[in-house]
Amino acid sequence: MPHPVDVHVGTKIRLTRASRGISQQKLSEMLGISFQQLQKYERGINRISASRLWEVSQALGVQISYFFDGADGGEGQEIEEISTRTIELATQINQIPNEAVKNQIVGLIKACT
Repeated sequence: MPHPVDVHVGTKIRLTRASRGISQQKLSEMLGISFQQLQKYERGINRISASRLWEVSQALGVQISYFFDGADGGEGQEIEEISTRTIELATQINQIPNEAVKNQIVGLIKACT
């Protein structure tokens, strides 16, 4: 059974990777690991070493501490409940080159909620 902190860190890796439009294949290549190993990190099945987490933080452009934000049960609980559909939507919006169009889409989504 994965430790909750490992699941939390893995979820943050997955969300950050997806929000930046980076595929699992691309990130695994950047890290020099297999696609399957990255999947295990993202699910929290395998623990990620400190040095590997540092490499992930460098590849994704975030501080290492970012991965632990909310791990104490605060804000992080909501992060783990984000659906695949939400990640897919964020990824697709990020791929739109025109900032004005991105803002209009976000505005439309806000108007619908």
